[in-house]
Amino acid sequence: MDVLPVLIEWLPYLLSGVASTLGLVLVALVLGLLLGLPMALGQVYGSRPVRWVIGIYVWFFRGLPILVLLFLFWFGIFPAIGLGNLSAFVVGAIVLGLRGAAYQSQIFRGAIQSVGEGQMIAARSLGMSRTTAIRSVILPQAMRIALPGWSNEYPNILTDSAVCYAIGVVELLTITSRMVTQTNVMMPVYLTAAGIFIILNYGGLKVLHRLEARIAIPGFGTGAM
Repeated sequence: MDVLPVLIEWLPYLLSGVASTLGLVLVALVLGLLLGLPMALGQVYGSRPVRWVIGIYVWFFRGLPILVLLFLFWFGIFPAIGLGNLSAFVVGAIVLGLRGAAYQSQIFRGAIQSVGEGQMIAARSLGMSRTTAIRSVILPQAMRIALPGWSNEYPNILTDSAVCYAIGVVELLTITSRMVTQTNVMMPVYLTAAGIFIILNYGGLKVLHRLEARIAIPGFGTGAM
């Protein structure tokens, strides 16, 4: 069978799979950031009970395979709390984001701790409250330090997103599998999917590395890669 006409015929479906995959990644990255940064602050500046709860969260989501987490939330947790009507895409994005938050919190925690204690002391000596000092002095420096490590979450979530195929998310791998089933063309189709993943990976990291270069302070923290 001539492969090129098959790929051209299925191109719109492949593009829809790419859009779904990117949607999963972007939602998961944003959710991970929104949850991971407060957790990092809680681990550095919070009370012992707060640190303990966050530690349990991190241990749980980092300790289980992504497929187990997907099944746990899809078949168990969400139906049990009355959210069984959520779509597979939403569940996949939430689970990826919750797991990403566990990893991102440790990236941000390390960056915050790498900012010298003298910065906080100096800010407090100028009359700033602890909250103001964290927001205006510590976090701007820590976020610059954390960006290279945080950027690595993009390819991690991108590759994990393919596992969402198991709960029925119509992403790139789902479309690829349907192509193979309906056309009986296997290796060229999977090679095409692999090429698309590589392009998405490289393109996304390129954008993030440009961002690193724009905000990097020479001689401070970690520069652009």
